[in-house]
Amino acid sequence: MCLGAIVVLTTSTLNRLMIVELALPAVLSGGLIALHYGVQLSRPKWGHASDTGGQRTPWIIAGMAMLGLGGFGAAVGVVMFETSYLAGLTLSFAAYILIGLGVGASGTSLLALIATATEKHKRPAAAMIVWLMMIFGIALTAGIVGGQLDPYSHARLLKIVAIVVTIAFVVTVLAVWGIERRVKAERQPDATPFREGLREVWSEPKARNFTMFVFLSMTAFFLQDPILEPYAGTVFGMTAGESTALSGQMHGGMFIGMLTVGICASWLRIGALRSWVIAGCLGSAASLCVVSLLGASAWTSGLIGATMVLGFFNGMFAVAAIGSMMTLASSGREQREGTRMGLWGAAQAMAAGLGTLGGAALVDLFRLGLNDATAFGSVFLIQAVLFGASAFMAAKIMARGTASAHMVPGE
Repeated sequence: MCLGAIVVLTTSTLNRLMIVELALPAVLSGGLIALHYGVQLSRPKWGHASDTGGQRTPWIIAGMAMLGLGGFGAAVGVVMFETSYLAGLTLSFAAYILIGLGVGASGTSLLALIATATEKHKRPAAAMIVWLMMIFGIALTAGIVGGQLDPYSHARLLKIVAIVVTIAFVVTVLAVWGIERRVKAERQPDATPFREGLREVWSEPKARNFTMFVFLSMTAFFLQDPILEPYAGTVFGMTAGESTALSGQMHGGMFIGMLTVGICASWLRIGALRSWVIAGCLGSAASLCVVSLLGASAWTSGLIGATMVLGFFNGMFAVAAIGSMMTLASSGREQREGTRMGLWGAAQAMAAGLGTLGGAALVDLFRLGLNDATAFGSVFLIQAVLFGASAFMAAKIMARGTASAHMVPGE
């Protein structure tokens, strides 16, 4: 929840302030967001550090401290742009690097802790709760900060950001303090060097195959982010408020999809994670085909319904995939949970950057020779193909079972 609360300030609120209030190029804020994703390629290093240290709590807290400092630094950078472009850019560059490091250190160590401390059959529920809390933190912070920022002033911005990052840090410390001891998740330190530990994990067929699956499926997952609302506005004539509401409706569908997997897979013991992952990918692919075809008729109600269904299957896929991560993190050589989770986190960060930038770039490219509906629709169809390929890959590398996401040995 606290991770989401700080990250949304930097990727949404500060992004809007740079583009609208300060009239800075959109590519600048987009580049800074991409930078924080790029820095998260350090996730394997953070995961390995929590493996070798014997405890993950210090890394969770230290990462949140870095994230908080980076978030406040990014806000100061926005203020400095008005008086000195170079100073603002320099501080923002350093702040977004710190944000990426903080998310990598705290998030990777947290997921590794959950993977080692949660019973196998409860991991889908744990994944659901973690994801829902992150989205809750995003929604809660965006709503409260949005209401408190008006009338806007730089002083008000800095005060609000300082309060948010302070509360997030304190809540994080209270939430994780002593938790490893109570769930008996503390381990003996492992002195294996980082390169050797990473090489050992990469040599495991399960970990390597799942890394490729995460990259492919998450590229598909993030491809729609920069184009769905512009598609609604350009092709369907929706206003800014209507397209924002469309995004909210999609997240509502995601909530339902996440709850469905968490409840069915963990508490009702219905279906294996493999089945939920495949169903989420195939359902997302089918929904994207419908979203693409609706552009020809510009049927607004149809787009709203198809987007909610897309959100439902996206949520189903996301929770099942994270649950699979948690299960597989403990599969293989012991005391490498953090390194595995870091490797998959790095793959996800690469996919997020590629999907976000790639979706926008493909639309711009296709619009050079195609009308808007066809250009946007073509990108959604590409996304559908990627989800279909992800489902095929999941079917090949994940073993059949009722409660696990183990992979076929030797694949």
